[in-house]
Amino acid sequence: MAPPARFQFAIDRGGTFTDVFARGPRGRVRALKLLSEDPEHYRDAPTEGIRRILQQECGTPFPQDQPLDTSHIEWIRMGTTVATNALLERKGERLALLITRGFRDLLHVGTQARPKIFDLAVSVPEVLYEVVVEVDERVVLHQEGCQLFGNSQPVTGLTGDSLVVQRPLDPDALRGPLEELLAKGIRSLAVVLLHSYAWPDHERQVGTLARALGFQQVSLSSEVMPMVRAVPRGYTACADAYLTPCIGRYLEGFRAGFASQLQGVPVLFMRSDGGLTPMDAFSGSRAILSGPAGGVVGYAVTTYRQEDGQPVIGFDMGGTSTDVSRYAGEYEHVFEATTAGISIQAPQLDINTVAAGGGSQLFFRSGLFVVGPESAGAHPGPACYRKGGPLTVTDANLCLGRLLPEYFPCIFGPREDQPLSRDATLQAFWGLAADINAFLGPSSALSVEEVAMGFIQVANEAMCRPIRALTQARGHDTSRHVLACFGGAGGQHACAIARTLGMCRVFIHKYSGILSAYGLALADVVHEAQEPCALPYTPQAYARLDERVAALQQECVRALVAQGFARAQISTEAFLHLRYERTDCALMCSAKGHPATPASCRTGDFGASFAARYLQEFGFTIPGRAVLVDDIRVRGTAASGLGREEPASASRAAPRMGKVTRCYFEGGYQDTRVYRLEDLSWGHSIPGPSILIDQNSTILVEPGCTAVVTRLGDICITVESGVVHPIGPQVDPIQLSIFSHRFMSIAEQMGRVLQRTAISTNIKERLDFSCALFGPEGGLVSNAPHIPVHLGAMQETVQFQIRHLGSDLRKGDVILSNHPCAGGSHLPDLTVITPVFWPGEPRPVFFVASRGHHADIGGITPGSMPPHSHSLREEGAVFISFKLVKDGVFQEEEVTKALMAPGQVPGSSGTRNLHDNLSDLRAQVAANQKGIHLVNELIGHYGLEVVQAYMAHIQANAEVAVQDMLRDFARGRGEPGRPLLVEAEDFMDDGSPICLKVAVDPQEGKAVFDFTGSGHEVHGNCNAPRAITLSALIYCLRCMVGQDVPLNQGCLAPVRTIIPKGSILDPSLDAAVVGGNVLTSQRVVDVIFRAFGACAASQGCMNNVTFGNDRVSYYETVAGGSGAGPGWHGRSGVHTHMTNTRITDPEILEKRYPVVLRCFELARGTGGAGQFRGGSGVRRELQFREEMVLSVLSERRAFRPYGLQGGESGSPGLNLLIRRDGRTLNLGGKTSVAVFPGDIFRLQTPGGGGFGPPTEPAPATEGQGTPSRGRPFAERGSVWDYRLAQETA
Repeated sequence: MAPPARFQFAIDRGGTFTDVFARGPRGRVRALKLLSEDPEHYRDAPTEGIRRILQQECGTPFPQDQPLDTSHIEWIRMGTTVATNALLERKGERLALLITRGFRDLLHVGTQARPKIFDLAVSVPEVLYEVVVEVDERVVLHQEGCQLFGNSQPVTGLTGDSLVVQRPLDPDALRGPLEELLAKGIRSLAVVLLHSYAWPDHERQVGTLARALGFQQVSLSSEVMPMVRAVPRGYTACADAYLTPCIGRYLEGFRAGFASQLQGVPVLFMRSDGGLTPMDAFSGSRAILSGPAGGVVGYAVTTYRQEDGQPVIGFDMGGTSTDVSRYAGEYEHVFEATTAGISIQAPQLDINTVAAGGGSQLFFRSGLFVVGPESAGAHPGPACYRKGGPLTVTDANLCLGRLLPEYFPCIFGPREDQPLSRDATLQAFWGLAADINAFLGPSSALSVEEVAMGFIQVANEAMCRPIRALTQARGHDTSRHVLACFGGAGGQHACAIARTLGMCRVFIHKYSGILSAYGLALADVVHEAQEPCALPYTPQAYARLDERVAALQQECVRALVAQGFARAQISTEAFLHLRYERTDCALMCSAKGHPATPASCRTGDFGASFAARYLQEFGFTIPGRAVLVDDIRVRGTAASGLGREEPASASRAAPRMGKVTRCYFEGGYQDTRVYRLEDLSWGHSIPGPSILIDQNSTILVEPGCTAVVTRLGDICITVESGVVHPIGPQVDPIQLSIFSHRFMSIAEQMGRVLQRTAISTNIKERLDFSCALFGPEGGLVSNAPHIPVHLGAMQETVQFQIRHLGSDLRKGDVILSNHPCAGGSHLPDLTVITPVFWPGEPRPVFFVASRGHHADIGGITPGSMPPHSHSLREEGAVFISFKLVKDGVFQEEEVTKALMAPGQVPGSSGTRNLHDNLSDLRAQVAANQKGIHLVNELIGHYGLEVVQAYMAHIQANAEVAVQDMLRDFARGRGEPGRPLLVEAEDFMDDGSPICLKVAVDPQEGKAVFDFTGSGHEVHGNCNAPRAITLSALIYCLRCMVGQDVPLNQGCLAPVRTIIPKGSILDPSLDAAVVGGNVLTSQRVVDVIFRAFGACAASQGCMNNVTFGNDRVSYYETVAGGSGAGPGWHGRSGVHTHMTNTRITDPEILEKRYPVVLRCFELARGTGGAGQFRGGSGVRRELQFREEMVLSVLSERRAFRPYGLQGGESGSPGLNLLIRRDGRTLNLGGKTSVAVFPGDIFRLQTPGGGGFGPPTEPAPATEGQGTPSRGRPFAERGSVWDYRLAQETA
């Protein structure tokens, strides 16, 4: 690599530190790290970094108060967190949203799901806009035979779709509202009009007018990211309008620090997709991952070896969080990801951020070691920073001797002139150890070092979980990867992480402390072009697809040539965004590795690429199903990064050791050699335990590992399996925390297998399923928190099968069940149970189970959710204890008969989708097999006695957490030392009471929940099986505990439940129950929270809406208002309590179904008044374009959601049908009715109750409960988005 003629600078401006990589005219490399914010010493960190290096290297002064001379600079490349921080802290530009009339609150409601299912104070990040202007225009998709829009002629959109301009835009009508925005000082607009991805004309007219009036930033959703789905496209346009002006101001300030405003100097910025772009083209929506993207490029270029193709896991551990990513020869992108509550539709590297960093705080809660998610941040920082900060992971490493204060600069303390304080760390750990030992008792006391080591192990396990999810969830073997470690804190954990995951090699680049900056120097310049499409991937469409690909390729080439690149430097890669018809799971597919054939596009065989990707991701393909093209994308790349460095010469001298220190590892202290990295050369081999130090990082080489210096000066560590330290069955709080992660990981990985291998939309895309692990007696051990109404319910199902089958449970058997008497919730939720056997044990040692919602299992209506059923047999196929697999053989013929059996009931049908039923049942069996494999792996490592012992310890830990909550409640409400009795009552809309008395023993921390007095079994379908009441109870207990605790049998151990037989909460065997699952469950929750005074009632309903005919069918649940509580307002337009389902995007709804969504907005004022007001419900109007049947299953239409402590009740819901002739009909809460073209269904959902007297109103920010500690932090990436989706099925 030839030295440059002038200086080249690559700079990563992070939230805390700015890293600078510079290469000078003589090839000399400089690395520099400085604080990103230090206003007393400099105005801008990147400019200051350049100034210092130029001054030192050129030997001439470059005064701070003068613009820098650019004659010495060849180029500058930067990554920055300016956009990310503005988004996290909500410090962007003042912004107005222009949106189609009727949808002013579309982005407030979003998907309608809440991000944390157990938070009663529903806290959703606030929208970015300040003002909404509704635009009187409407474009709808043309549908053959629809006569709703008179003689309007269809137009052809960009996608090839036919559309109808129902209401043309009148720009003059917008002039006044836009001028009012300017008068308010708003200069930035986001424009989001429905179906503008296909018909952008209206948005372009708005943009032309707005710019003419003087708006400085106008982000049109059709230009920012022209993809179908209004909600994420709207969020992306808002993010662009909100952040681009911030970036512009930062760039303006950056330019001002240089002579001639950097004219003539190429300045490139890193985008979220891992490509560089010119400074003037850098925009807000593409800048979210600008900082961490450089690190991915850095390790991808330096670690991945083309010759062996071994994939790499990037592990970037910083102060607040850890970034995890994967590279296997190509960058892995996602095309929609959520950051700080905002979904961004744009190509982004799949960087998964988890709340575990050096600054993550350490807690001991109810017998568990807990790390994070709270972070100490830079101020006050960890305890060792001498500013009164909390204990953190950094302190744990310092306590164990793994960080050496003498090698750190003296920048700590109030005056930032002192070294790290080991004494402050030890003092804090002595206090924490005393608390832990008081809980454990003298016989189990832990030393300070054991406590610190325990927290390190728990932190490591927390960081392993997303790595497993990123690899195993996609069919990759985690152990076959290399761990590429970088970031300031990662080197202390890399060997332990690799060993836990079974990896054999850790790679740490010599610039690992500034790898994001170095990655910028290695990156290429990228220009992308994308357009929406609506063509099938068929031979008839190949010519059109090739034509559009060629046009986008030319666009990319022209843009890169205009930046000064020669055509020979430029390459392009084409992608098609493909999905199977009737699915939402689209994959962005390149034809790389799949050359064109006579039966494919000229650009390449995208069909073969899609089939291969789909098989890799999901384990199957769908032969015969049509494939659709959603988008066409071309990525143009201009090779411009630094070449590889020249290898160093080998050293024949022995490595020079700095000192020997004492480090604590499992088993005790060991002598540990310390080396400076600058003293090591190619060929040096350093056995562990050792510490390698440079100015930016500390690397711990653990015992049993060996570090070797490579030809380029990097560190490659070989990781041995290590000594296994046996643990006994007695409880150890450190191992308790680790087993909690491992048990939960089993449930999570079962879920990923089920999602990968299922075929139905319900399971594969809506993620309406749960997976769980159970003990030998059927007690729940771990249940990933997927669907609230599933929580705890499967335990009843497993325990029923143990009682029912007894010794008839054999290896090779798999049980299918859904009947309410056997612990079922409602019939479409099919539970598949597999016993886990271990050699030498006659009975099962564990059970694994998966429950999935099947879209149809027969019954009197499509979807098996009839609003008017009166007996269980009308609701579909019934399984009490059915052997789905017998002696290892899947019983297809028998289960098919059972699924078709409802057709024998008059007016009923067998399953209407047998193929999907069978495929999903096989997927559930496969998920259980994965669980068995993981359980056996755990037993093989620790032994059966230990694993079963920790199963019991985990359950006991959850019991302790619930006992603590019950004691605190009794002490706060009752007389000291005396039992406390509380009670509550509420009603279903038919008048059926739900009654509850709770007797709490404050000494024992136990309670009796007595539902005696609740109404009789009802003739309709609002009967709730016993399992539903237990699910509601475990949900409420977990919410009131208020912290993360394992969800298992222990939560119910301190509780005795009395449910009267024959009541609405424990009905007879043939009672209809479909409404009990979705409606009565919500009322049970309301009654429990009323008894405890936890919060006012939320909407208390799921608002189930179904419509369809012989051609199509559709089902949705709709949000309402959440209840207020002590310290928070209720959230408006959100799902609450026992459901958290996402709603279909308006554009997808209108694209696939014969309806027009006329409005979807908040029904303002429907929340109850109070000191803290209840959240408002929503108003949603559907206009039908074909004759169909509409079914509604809802509650809270008569009895209003209650207020508490003087707060007023929320408004009830209302279901109206407006006939085309103008008649308006009140449909009541539950009905099925024929609807005709032009009819309108208007749904108004209930509001939440208020809390406290309305005479003392609190400030009006929704969902603000306990303020968060530490700096803002947002998890992100595909693993986070999957978990979010799974909790919002």
